Amino acid sequence: MSHSSSDSPVNNSLHPSIAAFLDYLRYEKQHSPHTLSAYQRDLARVMQQASASDIQGWATITEKQLKQWLGLWHEEGLSSRSLQRLISSLRRFYHYLLTRGEVTNNPAQRLRAPKTGRPLPVTLDADQVNHLLDDPHGQAEGDPLKCRDLAILELFYSSGLRLAELAALNLDSFSNGFSQVKVLGKRSKERMIPVGSKARQAIQHWLTFREQLVRGESGRALFLSKLGRRISTRQIQNRIREFAREAGMPVGVHPHMLRHSFASHLLESSGDLRSIQELLGHSDISTTQIYTHLDFQHLATVYDKAHPRAKKKDD
Repeated sequence: MSHSSSDSPVNNSLHPSIAAFLDYLRYEKQHSPHTLSAYQRDLARVMQQASASDIQGWATITEKQLKQWLGLWHEEGLSSRSLQRLISSLRRFYHYLLTRGEVTNNPAQRLRAPKTGRPLPVTLDADQVNHLLDDPHGQAEGDPLKCRDLAILELFYSSGLRLAELAALNLDSFSNGFSQVKVLGKRSKERMIPVGSKARQAIQHWLTFREQLVRGESGRALFLSKLGRRISTRQIQNRIREFAREAGMPVGVHPHMLRHSFASHLLESSGDLRSIQELLGHSDISTTQIYTHLDFQHLATVYDKAHPRAKKKDD
């Protein structure tokens, strides 16, 4: 029987190793707060189950026990995707314990979760992007904040940045007349990305308004809030959603949708998956390969419309 955190005491002897592991990820590996939170949730679940099973230390947990727990959690409704992430967290945690000599084997090494199909990213097509960025209602004219929002949208689509990467940009992140931007990505990996002409124009336009918002605490942040502070990721999400709504977009628009659109449209035009991997800052090309499925969908649609033997004839 599974036990929830509300009805089972936690064995405190299991907790210090998790705390040390999270500190290792935070300070030595420099993982993001979001990633740390995911590890913490996964390991807390395992610790709770171990405590309920009266297990006294990480070294005594077996592969068989972990398989039983995975089955319980699956029956309780934990998705295959969540179970896969939990197994990954466990493997990494036990690898850390091995290096510290706290355990002699990794019981999570051979665990497998039920396979699940990975959903394809949601993208905008080229016409939708143009409708959004061409500012059909002149939202950005004379309005500093709308001008800023348009520059943010252009930069997302031009360079495929992550939300946190864009929010962290400074004026000195750019070089060669704003034609290149240096980005600090996941795990503090730097990469240089080209910036398209439309995005450069939008940024230069925003800079003519930026001085109106500069305060003592503004620093060198590229994008500022109306209070003169660096704009937050939450503000960026809200402003993009509102900008898209006012532009009459038929779908909700968010930063990652623009990143996906950037990658998908670039792949359609170039077919160069390796270069797109570099631009996106993916450490593993298998992450980038998801866009080949989108590209195939596009090609299949073109084929169905254009190939003489693909067209359905009326009976």
